[in-house]
Amino acid sequence: MRDFDHFVAIDWSGAKGERHKGIAIAIADGKGGPPVLVDPPARGFSRPEVMEILRSDLPPNSLVGIDLGISLPFNDAGAFFPGWDRSPKSAKRLWAMIDAICDHEPHLGANSFVSHPDASRYFRHGKDHVGDRFLLPSAVTREGRFREAETAQRAQKCRPVSNFNLVGAAQVGKSSLTGMRMLHQLRGDLPVWPMDPIPEKRVTKGGSMLVEIYTGLASKETAALGARTKLLTYADLNAALSALDCPPVDQTGEVDDHSSDALLTAAWLRKVAPERRRWEPKCLTAEIAYTEGWTFGAL
Repeated sequence: MRDFDHFVAIDWSGAKGERHKGIAIAIADGKGGPPVLVDPPARGFSRPEVMEILRSDLPPNSLVGIDLGISLPFNDAGAFFPGWDRSPKSAKRLWAMIDAICDHEPHLGANSFVSHPDASRYFRHGKDHVGDRFLLPSAVTREGRFREAETAQRAQKCRPVSNFNLVGAAQVGKSSLTGMRMLHQLRGDLPVWPMDPIPEKRVTKGGSMLVEIYTGLASKETAALGARTKLLTYADLNAALSALDCPPVDQTGEVDDHSSDALLTAAWLRKVAPERRRWEPKCLTAEIAYTEGWTFGAL
């Protein structure tokens, strides 16, 4: 745990295609002030454009939060893909495997992975298309497998969805898999917590790192302080920012949920990053960090 100079929140998208209105990037300055949106291109950011921002265009000493799962469940079965002899043993090897299988797919897409004859068996693809290994033999619910971080999210009254689920508006499977391709390609350029150690702060350049965030956790925590959970107007967003002791955004009227999630979570990152408990949750062991990763802020 140490201080950062900038706090960047990214609402990610795993949708098909090149450009995505669902990607939003917001930055909160460590010195204070309201968070600001990074202006997207006319048709929205592409995933490779976001990757290049993370690689070479971040403000110095940034804590970057990205709203996706940085790994898949492992701890519940001792494997990401129990019964498959190619199942990797660590999150970083999982990223490499996904990127290799999807190597010829543009825009950091991951459809080649979920349609792979072996990998596809572990995913829920549609109402009537569920892989025969989507559930463990001893599963007590039909929701799918969860990481330890998602169990912690549930304890904080959030409602995470299994990263093996590819169905529905709340699914995060596709965004997580595309994000894992990006994380593999960023190796050596941007450390990822908790797989990598926290880098030393550098005054002129670098010192940045990436963490997984869950924007629902930020909204739940501000809601506990009196704000709303769904912020579709700047008035509601500014009320939530006020709960974080953050100045208001100088806008009125409606705001799309991707932008409001990014703005709120950038301010939330700035607020909670100094708290040691966010970096040292009781359930986070070295093995979980190595395989499943963790959601920053989940306790």
